[in-house]
Formats: sequence, C-alpha cells, structure tokens
Amino acid sequence: MSINHRIALSTLYFPIIVALLLESCSSNQTKNEGNTPFELSAKMKKSTQVESAKMDTVKNELVFFGKISADNNKMIEVFPVVGGNVVKVYVELGDHVQKNQLLATIRSTEVASFEMELEDAKNDLAVAKNNVKVTQDLFNGRLCSEREVLLAKSNLDKAQSQLNRIQETYQIYHIKKGAIFEVRAPISGFIIQKNINADMLLRSDKTDNIFDIAEISDVWAIANVNEVDISKVQMNQQATVSTISYPDELFYGKVDKIYNMIDEKTKAMQVRIVLPNMGYKLKPEMRATIKLSFSEPFQMITIPTSAIVFDRSKTFVMIEKNGRISTREVTVYRQTGDKAYIQSGLYVGENIITTNQLLIYDALND
Repeated sequence: MSINHRIALSTLYFPIIVALLLESCSSNQTKNEGNTPFELSAKMKKSTQVESAKMDTVKNELVFFGKISADNNKMIEVFPVVGGNVVKVYVELGDHVQKNQLLATIRSTEVASFEMELEDAKNDLAVAKNNVKVTQDLFNGRLCSEREVLLAKSNLDKAQSQLNRIQETYQIYHIKKGAIFEVRAPISGFIIQKNINADMLLRSDKTDNIFDIAEISDVWAIANVNEVDISKVQMNQQATVSTISYPDELFYGKVDKIYNMIDEKTKAMQVRIVLPNMGYKLKPEMRATIKLSFSEPFQMITIPTSAIVFDRSKTFVMIEKNGRISTREVTVYRQTGDKAYIQSGLYVGENIITTNQLLIYDALND
C-alpha cells in the first residue's frame, strides 16, 4: 500500500476514533461522579425525607470525662453532738428525708447532765421570782433599800437568761426526757452517706460525720480538662452530659465555674456544669461524658449527619432535583452532634436526602 493511500485512510478514520474516545471518557466520567439519574418509587417517596443544604456557623466540640457530684451548697454533714449509745436508726442509705425528720436516737450521759441543768435553772428562776416579791414587799414597808430590790431583779434576769439558754440547747439538740438525744435532718434531701448503726457506741470526742444529706434537684457535672484544652474552655459554654446509666438520654447545662488550678493527681483542671435533675436520675459519683460546644469564627455549608454515606474511604450524599436523584462526593470538614460541615462538593439550597440514603446509594452505585 502506498504512503498516500495510508495517509488517506488515517484521515478518514481519525474523526471516528476521536469521537469514540470522547464518548468513552464522557461515559467514564459520568460513572465515576455517580451522576446517573434515579427516580424513587411512589412507596419510597413517602418514607424519604429531604433537607436543603444551608450556611451556618461552624460549631466545635470538646469531649471530657468526669463524674456527677452533689451541689456542695446543698449538702449537709450531720455530726453527733454528744457521745452515747445509739438506740435506733430510722433511715437507710439512699432514703429521701424531709427537713426535721427523725434520723436516729442516742442515749447519752451528757444529755442527762443537761436535764439536771434544766431542773436547776427552773428552781433558780422560781427562787429569784420569790426574792423579788419579798424584797419589793420589804421595800414598800421601808425595811430594805432600793438597791436590794434592784439586785433581786438583776438576779431574776440572770436566772431567766440561764433557763432560756438551756431551753434553746434542748431545741437545737432535740433533747428528750430519758437522756435521749434525737438526730434530725437539717434539710430535705437524700441520705448519701451513713456511718451509724443501732447499738453503736459513739465516743464524745468522735469527729466523723454520721450522715451526709444532699438535696439533688440540681447536681454538678465535674469535667477533667487536660492542659492542652484549657484555653478553649469558657464560662457559659453549652454542655451536653451523658451517662452509662441512661445512654439514650442527654442532659443539658452550661459551664458555671472554672477551677483555675491543676489537680496534682489527675494533672487536669476541673470545670463545673450545673444540671437540673428531673426525677433524680443523676446520682452523685455517677461517671459522665461531658461535651462542651463553642462556635468558630466562620461559616460553612451544613447538612444533617444522617445524610452522609461512607463508601470506599470516601464520603457521599444523595442529591434530589426535580424528583430525580444522583450521587455526589463531598469533603466533610467536621461532624458535631447531628450536623456535618461540608468543605466542598455542595452548594447552598441543594436538596439532600436524609432518610433511605443507603438504600438509594446501593441501588444507584451497585
């Protein structure tokens, strides 16, 4: 075959070869981008939800571990005022008690001495009243001086003050006849510590508390913050707390106090979050996971986390437009809670499928 003939054939087939290559590239590009249109069935449309991509301020999240603690301002330690033998204990650990409720009774020789003082004070008062009456009668008959009347009245005031002091001691210590000292609840709350039992002998020099009572309608979540995260924690940051006991329930509060010191043992700084405790679900000493959220100084396109599909180490979303669906690869900047922030691959206002997206993705890309 001549050279001219070969050139002529090449010229004839070149446009056809170029067209086939362009068609092949276009086909491969369409396949790789996953833009093959797909229409939902009527049944699937009813259970499929769609949300629009929108701009929002980027939120960040710090995760810490800690525990639930009783509010120290609403927790009282109960100490035995006197020593003696414990007659009876009326409550158990974990019981809820009302203010002034009887917790325990103690028979004490110290209380017996208070009873003697009370009787002596009553007798002294009776004598002082009689002295005032007699002295006043003598003064009226000019048989004693006014100074003696004033002295008798002064002794009466002293005897009355002594009786009042002892009676107030009885009220404060809840002392009853029979040398019985009553231990009563100073506040309403739960018994969170109990170090007393019936027939126990309490020494008069005992310095340990016998009950701890905490009012836990509000509790604290104490988070341990590592040094690297200290600068990111601020007052009034929104906090979300979860516990092992209630894995499907979240508790919400704010940073209420930052303890500006490092604990020697944990090498961490503590942060306090105040939480309302409806139904007393949160118990002191529960372990807790504490998440603090804060805003970054910029915005990004935001979609629900549920719309994300992971496949082959890539991230995709399903785009809906005019009833037709296609696959779009996206770059996720961050996921925080139920929000995903998209760095590239989406535009504001595009409709994203948030339910059944896995089924649709499999149907489109298998």
